[in-house]
Amino acid sequence: MVKNAAWALVFSLAAALLQSTLFRRIAFYYTVPDLTLGIVVYSAYINGVMTGQVTGFFSGLMLDFISNAPLGLNALIRTVTGALAGLLRGTFFLDTVFLPMILCGAATLFKALMLFLLHLLLAGAVPCYPLAAPTLWIELMFNILSAPVLFGLLKMFQPLLAGKGGV
Repeated sequence: MVKNAAWALVFSLAAALLQSTLFRRIAFYYTVPDLTLGIVVYSAYINGVMTGQVTGFFSGLMLDFISNAPLGLNALIRTVTGALAGLLRGTFFLDTVFLPMILCGAATLFKALMLFLLHLLLAGAVPCYPLAAPTLWIELMFNILSAPVLFGLLKMFQPLLAGKGGV
């Protein structure tokens, strides 16, 4: 489990750097695909709840340090998302197109829901997606469309990312 989570964190770091540098130059409505969320979902779905939580927490903490989000916000959201994705381990056959799209789309909507609930609970101290603005919907589209490519790339590294009981 430690080796799998460590490699997932290496891939998450590369994705976070890619998101914050190169993808920012080609952003549409200041929105880029959330590749680190996809990596957390992939790692959790392949390895289970514990790896999903560990990967989610540390990749979220890493994002908190390189973004202007409140410390712990991304860590919380990605830890819970990783745990929920890990609960689905082995439930469905991991095809190359549809399940990655569904998993990443659901994770994006769950992230938006958690941000909204935290925004309400903390009296506006946590930013959330404005539903009238296209930001959430563009990110959702980006994440859904990039999911098959991301999962396909990660599948090439499955010996590093999947445990002995991996899917």
